[in-house]
Amino acid sequence: MLASYRLLLLVGAIVLPLDQWTKYLVTQHLSLHQSTTLLAPVLNLCYVQNTGAAFGILANSALRIPLLAGVALVAGGVILWLLPRLQAHHHWQRLGLSLIFAGAIGNLIDRVRLGAVIDFIDVHWRQHHWPAFNIADSAITLGVACLLIDLWRTRHHDTR
Repeated sequence: MLASYRLLLLVGAIVLPLDQWTKYLVTQHLSLHQSTTLLAPVLNLCYVQNTGAAFGILANSALRIPLLAGVALVAGGVILWLLPRLQAHHHWQRLGLSLIFAGAIGNLIDRVRLGAVIDFIDVHWRQHHWPAFNIADSAITLGVACLLIDLWRTRHHDTR
């Protein structure tokens, strides 16, 4: 059973400390809403706090923290339930779910501790900015990409 969670533990041991450490560094070196250019013209380091979900959804809702924490806990529980049920050769699914789990926990830590998620990566082109994000958000996105790769590979293999 522990073997089913080995990748999850490895990914978590990398993503969670990196996520929390980078958020700590941002809060120590930038003031809230301060921004500095890292790679002109496409990347800034900024310090914002997102009180809502992705793209600020639910930011002004009184239920946002219990609702978003509940969603993260339910998703985490489903992932913990799914992992031992996956066949050993489903590497992309295991990696994807592990990344999603670690990212969800990273942002859950912020929500519970601060009532908001610290975001700091600002990707842009001229005046067009993607909403700021963090390492946990990146892990979730990469996890979804892994699941999509697995889905594509499975469908591609089945159509041969």
